[in-house]
Amino acid sequence: MSAETKNSTEEAVAEQSAEGAALAESSSSATSEVEDLRQQLATKELEAKTNYDRFMRQAAELDNFKKRASREREDAVRFANESLIKDLLPVIDNLERAVAHASGCGNGNPIVEGVEMVLKGLLDALAKHGVTQISAVGQPFDPTMHEAMAQVESQTHQPNSVVDELHKGYTLRDRLLRPALVSVAKAPITQEKKNDESKVENDPSDD
Repeated sequence: MSAETKNSTEEAVAEQSAEGAALAESSSSATSEVEDLRQQLATKELEAKTNYDRFMRQAAELDNFKKRASREREDAVRFANESLIKDLLPVIDNLERAVAHASGCGNGNPIVEGVEMVLKGLLDALAKHGVTQISAVGQPFDPTMHEAMAQVESQTHQPNSVVDELHKGYTLRDRLLRPALVSVAKAPITQEKKNDESKVENDPSDD
């Protein structure tokens, strides 16, 4: 083989080696770029998901705020007269006591009848604005509507039922204005138990 041919062959081999190295480097670079792009895509997807979740939370919070504000506005309208009505309740109490006292005298005084009409008119006017008297006497004691002031023994009422009310309770729409002030029945002590207690008290062995 001549020197010229040998040089040509070596040059060709060198060129092929260089081309192979270039291709390998190019392939490695492309693979690295693809991996970088994948990582960037994953990062952007995570960022987009985070932003979407944040947006949904803020949207939900805004919706809850709007609902709460709407309820507060409605309550402000529905219960605008609450303070005034509370101030009127003692007046109603006094009118009811006056009517009850005068009716007990049985004299049929026209003034009493007039007071009864005023009382009925006042209650009717309050009822138009959502005020309702709480039914108490004869009902089971309800701590959310009644306030117990005393317990009384009774054989004619179920234990824990209301036997008397000192003043009536009222609600304004679905809100309690004032609980009914009541006396609650309790089971009477049986005569047998009383006798046993008396026997124990008089037992000479205690001396």
